[in-house]
Amino acid sequence: MSGAFGFDRGQPVDRYYIEAFLNRHASDIRGRVLEVGDATYTRGFGGQLVSRSDVLHVNDSNPHATIVADLAKGDGIPSAAFDCVILTQTLHLVYDVRAAVATLRRILAPHGTCLITVPGISQIDAGTWRDSWYWAFTPASLRRVLAESFGTSVNVHSFGNVLTATAFLYGLSASELTSEELAVGDASYPVIVAARASVGK
Repeated sequence: MSGAFGFDRGQPVDRYYIEAFLNRHASDIRGRVLEVGDATYTRGFGGQLVSRSDVLHVNDSNPHATIVADLAKGDGIPSAAFDCVILTQTLHLVYDVRAAVATLRRILAPHGTCLITVPGISQIDAGTWRDSWYWAFTPASLRRVLAESFGTSVNVHSFGNVLTATAFLYGLSASELTSEELAVGDASYPVIVAARASVGK
């Protein structure tokens, strides 16, 4: 139906689940917030709770970026600075995932929270990100890699089922499924794996 994740037919299935996850944790999107690529979710879900919005990009090609840095290296990203980091569909593009997660832990302020989504069952991007699409995740793998830096302060959840996973692979949009079909969760067929990782004082 679509070779572009369903974008050309409407909202992709994975984006539906990403937004459901962020909406569930909207109260965490507050204070100084860092988001990758642009500030769409920061504005959309944080609103007036956000006092400062920063955008991270891996190179200087993005005019919206306020911080240009490689998440795995972390150079140029201040420590203990962010109350919330929104990291949607990014970790699978970083080869050294452990180093990237360590950076996330370092840059979070006390009581800060990182909201993370990664692909589970998905096609691979045919364009810009094809050659840096390194990983797909399961709930177990995401939980384990986050626990290395965040300890037990990690809550992992998967979204999707065999129907929505199949629809996503065929390129159908979320609007072509019913809300009841989208709501069914089956951990054997994760379209999206999401995690909330936090730090204490």
